[in-house]
Amino acid sequence: MFKKQLSDLKTSAPLRGSDRRKLKQRVLQTFPVLQPEEGDLLVPDGLQSQKFITHLDEPGVAYLSPDGDPLWFTVGKGSDDLIPTVYTLWKRPDLLPFLSTPAPVVPKLIGGADLMIPGVVQHSPVLTPDQLVSVTQYHRGAIGPPLAVGRMAVSSDTLRFAEEADIKGKAVYVLHTWKDALWDMGPSKKGDVPAPRELKASESVSEELGDSQTNGDTRNVSLDGNNAEPSPTEQVGVQDQPEAGSVAGGDGEGSSTPAAKLTPDDVSSLLRSALVQAIATTLSALPPASFPMSASTFWSSYILPARPAYALDVYGLADASSIDAKHSTFKNVKTFLKTSAKDGLIKLKETKSDVMVAAVFPKHPDVQTHKPHRTIGDIDAKAKKAEDREQKEREAEEKRKGKIHVAELWKPFGTTVPFFVAAERDSSDFYTIADIKDIVNNYISSKGLINANDQQYINVGSDQFLAGAVSIKGEDTPDFMKRDEVLKRVRAHMQTWHEIGAEGRDVVRKKGDIKPIAVVVKIRQGRKACTLVTNFEPFGLLADELAEELRRVCASSTSVTPVHGKPNSLEVMVQGKQIKSVTELLITRGVPKRWIEASDQSGSKKK
Repeated sequence: MFKKQLSDLKTSAPLRGSDRRKLKQRVLQTFPVLQPEEGDLLVPDGLQSQKFITHLDEPGVAYLSPDGDPLWFTVGKGSDDLIPTVYTLWKRPDLLPFLSTPAPVVPKLIGGADLMIPGVVQHSPVLTPDQLVSVTQYHRGAIGPPLAVGRMAVSSDTLRFAEEADIKGKAVYVLHTWKDALWDMGPSKKGDVPAPRELKASESVSEELGDSQTNGDTRNVSLDGNNAEPSPTEQVGVQDQPEAGSVAGGDGEGSSTPAAKLTPDDVSSLLRSALVQAIATTLSALPPASFPMSASTFWSSYILPARPAYALDVYGLADASSIDAKHSTFKNVKTFLKTSAKDGLIKLKETKSDVMVAAVFPKHPDVQTHKPHRTIGDIDAKAKKAEDREQKEREAEEKRKGKIHVAELWKPFGTTVPFFVAAERDSSDFYTIADIKDIVNNYISSKGLINANDQQYINVGSDQFLAGAVSIKGEDTPDFMKRDEVLKRVRAHMQTWHEIGAEGRDVVRKKGDIKPIAVVVKIRQGRKACTLVTNFEPFGLLADELAEELRRVCASSTSVTPVHGKPNSLEVMVQGKQIKSVTELLITRGVPKRWIEASDQSGSKKK
């Protein structure tokens, strides 16, 4: 909404005391998470109002602090919906429910994009469509500062099952972001971004997991210790969900219970839970030939990724590095595995240099009663998937920017000029095939020239302008003609032009047909095959650069010489039959495939 500068910005005016008090009351009523004494912080004395019109011609009002930072705004004629700015959310980060997204997505939001469902990693438990929310950057074990504010496009239930049901689309309609035109109005715009804040004990979040082993089961992680299950090694229970209007579900005073201290006994318990999870899921699905397995592979590929994700929040950890054998009562992996073998979870086979895991036992009572939990591997996979998707989008955008656009055009000429004038079209303009087809068809319909006996035919002899446009010198113009033939003749009598351009380069328009780039394999110097590339200059490609790239890609020698009989045109020669390599290189340089013409003229000589 504010990705571009405001089209109209009025002079700011101080808000009357009575109006400020009314505004403060509206804020407290709209956002019940606030305490009365916080009203003066978010709606301070000296508040100013300033009317504006966005670049989309939407009217609005911004409420500014005495220093000029926008704190609140409304958008829409007569709208009373108060929306906090990022400045306000930095003062009270938990004012709105939140959604978090990976770091690569944030620049997209600042550029004016809405938040898409696949980009949501974490969110408040209860969200409803059209609800005001903040968007933060994802930080494991913490919540980043709000960087955008918007309205929900879907519910939290939709987000939870989006991966399983393959639901795409928008999650949040973004209204305002850090660094947009509204943000830039404030003199504090160059201030530092606040550090991520720790999850409060009263706060609960849902983490959306890609390729999860929980079959779509997304649980809320609660930090108050009221677990639904008796054993902390199984899972952290689902807390009663807070009201939809607030992230906090506690007493509203913002009090927080310190995170539990991670002891060696806790680490040991978490590692055992990870082992049970791995046996119940990934390890039990392996073929028998996978065993025996080295201890290092067993540990790094199966146990570490299966560590419970809830531990990060329960113990206030920034990452899972503390949940490792050396921080447990076992002190090392070998002792952990031997203890697990004594418990009957796995079977070991000792060698001179290492210990091997010979088997796992999915029918162990602990495995049978285990309830799958979200894992560190699930969260990492989700974040990586979102980052990979952003990387692919960036690569696709770069590819799109480099693509060469070629357009074939026709200009009215000779006998077609009166026809275009009669059709009320500019006779000095340029037209595509689709344009010409529309003009001819509309003209035929408006003049009633369709043959009554056979609608495939057009009564060209009944209209002097159309007859002139399709007539051929030295031949009598027929009274009627098929529609396709009419279109073909009109275009044939027009002047041909072409247009070539790419992003970041000036569009070049020239008279005449454009010829495709020729990639031809020929026999030179007796029996040596070589690939010749010509007519690449109109597409903005330089001979020396093309030759150097082909030398590297094809691993063959290249040379540049003038085309025989065309001293102003150059020919790039590369040794060997390289049609595929040359074609792929030209496509990566942005040349559309239809404008590459390849042929092998080397033939097959008889022995």
